Amino acid sequence: MSESRAKTNMLPNMLDAVEDQEWLDGLATTLRMAIRAVPLGGGRDVLRGLWLGHPVHPALVQVPIGAWTAAGILDLLPGESRAARRLVAVGLLGAAPAAAAGWVDWADQPPRQARTGLFHAAANLVAVAAYAGSLAARCKGRSGLGRVLGFGGMAAATTGGVVGGHLAYRQAAGVNHAAAVPLLVEPVWHDVGSADEFPVDEPVRRMVGEVPILVVRKTNGQWHALADRCSHMGGPLHAGKIVADCIECPWHGSQFQLADGENVHGPATAPQPCFECRPSPNGHVEVRLAKN
Repeated sequence: MSESRAKTNMLPNMLDAVEDQEWLDGLATTLRMAIRAVPLGGGRDVLRGLWLGHPVHPALVQVPIGAWTAAGILDLLPGESRAARRLVAVGLLGAAPAAAAGWVDWADQPPRQARTGLFHAAANLVAVAAYAGSLAARCKGRSGLGRVLGFGGMAAATTGGVVGGHLAYRQAAGVNHAAAVPLLVEPVWHDVGSADEFPVDEPVRRMVGEVPILVVRKTNGQWHALADRCSHMGGPLHAGKIVADCIECPWHGSQFQLADGENVHGPATAPQPCFECRPSPNGHVEVRLAKN
């Protein structure tokens, strides 16, 4: 690699190095256990964004980031100190639900993403502390100190946003890991084997072209097939267990309806691609990607 290319890639390389910091794993394990122990009930899936179809954390962070950015702009203008103070307070209020959603998402990430997530959280905690100090200083009439702390908080929040973007787009945390299935599977019927090869009520892995799927034969004679890799983090659903009419991912416990792939329990927020099934005249089973 040329020297100029190495310099150009310096920031991504630094962010990539964060995920190799294994010394963070002990802290991550302790925090993960504490977060999972909080009795949130159905509120956990609400914070995950199951109702929205994708993580809700990115939407919630718009409140603190927007309020603090506006406060920073007003701090550069004369006579706007009261409005800036109020915006700093709004940002601090909005940071709480955003952080709650972020921690719930983080608790279900694998080690490498969890390490990056800790740096993301640390930067945001610095931002919150700086803005809390800024608000306290402004309320005491120390507007100069309030502005300085505010701009420091903005720098920390921006750093947190950069790390968060790396976590989402470079490390694929929170994205739909099954999104490519419709692009990789030809929309025709595919033979997946003889019906005798499928035990009743047991998920069996098969390949449709380049895509792994799981096939389930029910006691009532119905057949179900879903994309095998969990939309959350690519877990092997065929290694999971059947719970009522759902398949449960063995990695993080996401549950998907066998009939249509809809997710009924997180951390997955996107459904599984579903396949139609039919018996063939030669006693085999055929599947075809279902239309949305």
